[in-house]
Amino acid sequence: MTTPHENITPLSGPVLLSQGCLDALHHLKEKRDVNTALLRLEDDVLAAEAEANWTHDELLQALPAAEPRLVVHELSFATPTGTRRHEPLLILWMPPPAGTREEAYTAAYTTLQEALTEVRVHLTARHRDQLAYLRLVHLAD
Repeated sequence: MTTPHENITPLSGPVLLSQGCLDALHHLKEKRDVNTALLRLEDDVLAAEAEANWTHDELLQALPAAEPRLVVHELSFATPTGTRRHEPLLILWMPPPAGTREEAYTAAYTTLQEALTEVRVHLTARHRDQLAYLRLVHLAD
């Protein structure tokens, strides 16, 4: 019998994933109405803050201006040939005012990189313009 999180690699290291975080990552993979998991670090546990079906603009609006977050987002776009694609992204959102938490969030980011083996696009963003839609498409294509 398989678990609902069979595609999520067990983790080792200083950061743990809460059951809510694991559920959010599972929903991202399995549900058509979820394309984004917004995650926050509470002590040394990564917790789901939101699971949503957000547009790119809604994702940018949801990012706090002064606090870090980890985001797993399925980017939808069309290739130059017109083929529709969906590419998962792992984003470390680290705005300048949140610099004191960078080490902890970087450890959580590394943990997620190891766990989410199907995600091939990883990036750190400090300003919203680094998450411009066309830039993300370029990275994913």
